[in-house]
Amino acid sequence: MTTVAAYAASAAKAPLERTTIERRAVREFDVLIDIKFAGICHSDIHQAREGWGEAIFPMVPGHEIAGVVSEVGPGVTKFQVGDRVGVGCLVDSCRECDNCKAGLEQHCTGGGSVGTYNAIGKDGEPTYGGYSEKVVVDENFVVRVPEGLALDEAAPLLCAGITTYSPLKQWGAGPGKKVAVIGLGGLGHMGVKIAHALGAEVTVLSQSLRKKDDGLKLGADHYYATSDPKTFEELAGTFDLIVSTVSAPLDFGAYLSLLKTGGALVNVGAPEEPVALNLFSLIGGNKTLAGSAIGGIAETQEMLDFCAAHKIGAEIELIGASEINEAYERVLASDVRYRFVIDTATI
Repeated sequence: MTTVAAYAASAAKAPLERTTIERRAVREFDVLIDIKFAGICHSDIHQAREGWGEAIFPMVPGHEIAGVVSEVGPGVTKFQVGDRVGVGCLVDSCRECDNCKAGLEQHCTGGGSVGTYNAIGKDGEPTYGGYSEKVVVDENFVVRVPEGLALDEAAPLLCAGITTYSPLKQWGAGPGKKVAVIGLGGLGHMGVKIAHALGAEVTVLSQSLRKKDDGLKLGADHYYATSDPKTFEELAGTFDLIVSTVSAPLDFGAYLSLLKTGGALVNVGAPEEPVALNLFSLIGGNKTLAGSAIGGIAETQEMLDFCAAHKIGAEIELIGASEINEAYERVLASDVRYRFVIDTATI
């Protein structure tokens, strides 16, 4: 066991404070990672404030982890000391069910996947996330950060990158396709970058035009304010695919009206409240309303390689650990362009 410094919430809605946690000794197939940077995801706030239901405390959030390997177990074959690596939302799964064998570990049906934090590992101990100095992870749930991607800009790719890459790939974003991204935040800005790199015609649908210049610089071809009713009139029947990245309930009837016949609206944002839906919004036009949860380990590596090839990193604001609580409030106020990343050397 190794004692490391970390930032944790002691209870729901409690401020995060510096503490120490125990990391397990490196086992045969484990990798010990010196964490260099950890992104702040809106999911961290949902879970630390128990917005998605009962949670495990004390909680060390963080599932956007980038760092350097400092020790490997004797059976490790994929990594060696000094490698630049990342860890996303998962640190284990059953590895035996059909989904795990198909590279869909996030949908493990053999007991469920094990989250990087706010979960119970196979050893019966709670998992602690990336707001800490070090983490020990089985090599099968570690990915390689390619050269050419800065570690601080790569950290948010481990959640925000894969969360948008996966549905864009699955629903065929590419040349000749019109794709809309709802929201230009931590997830949305990555959705715009990746959809543009895939060759799609990209539109941002945002509450206001406040970030229009940013959206266009990030790769959007068009930018519309959803607070303007004329937007829904002008864009009716326009899109092959809409990816919603927002964590607030939407008027799904209005957004489904923007799809072409056979189009899909895919949700990656997860509101805490239920949403209402008139099914005629789907039946008319043979439309699809879907959800997408991160991606498997192989697809996460594919995403990192794609981002490195296209020189795509997250737009970040680097902060010290003492600024985490302030950063949470700023995320809720949409006051970040576009992802906070903690310099873990400050923990």
